[in-house]
This record gives sequence, structure tokens and C-alpha cells, in this order.
Amino acid sequence: MGKQATEMLKGILEGIVLAILSDRPAYGYEITARLREQGFADIAEGTIYALLLRIEQRSLVDVEKVPSEKGPPRKVYSLNAQGRDVLAEFWRTWSFLAERLEQLREGGR
Repeated sequence: MGKQATEMLKGILEGIVLAILSDRPAYGYEITARLREQGFADIAEGTIYALLLRIEQRSLVDVEKVPSEKGPPRKVYSLNAQGRDVLAEFWRTWSFLAERLEQLREGGR
């Protein structure tokens, strides 16, 4: 991924992670794996864990500690009502921006 794409991704990564969690609860490594499946191979696990901490502190997710077969319990993140509201706003903003960018690409029509 090029520098421009990396910079753009930083601005929307929270929305992407919230969208992943809207599908089903997941822990950090699962989220990273799903991102990689979607083609976001350059995202470091540390970036995801830092983002999960931020969205947890903002009360956008509920967290449940689940025993792990290997090592300490895993934190499983579930999108809560406040997180769903933030995700809905993300999609509204995304739609607005995508429409305007498409208009610009087509010469302002």
C-alpha cells in the first residue's frame, strides 16, 4: 500500500473496525485477520490493539474476557448501541464523501 493510501486508511480505520464488529464480536487478532482477508495486509496488530483501546475508552464497545486455550484470557469486543450510532454516522459521512469525490472525478457534474 502506498503512502497516500496508508494516510487515508488512518482516517477511516475506526469506522472499518466498527463495521467488522457490527457483523459479530471478535478479539484483536481476529479483527486483524479479517482486515487482512479484506486486503488490508499492511495494518500492524499493534495499530489495531491501540484503536481497540481507544474505542473501549470511548464506550463504543462492550468487552468480555473469555478464557483462552493458550495464555491469558482474550478480550472479546462487541459493538454496543453507542458504537452502532457512531458507525451509522461513519457510513453517512462516507456516503457523502464518496458521492462528492465521484462528482469531482467526473469533472464536477
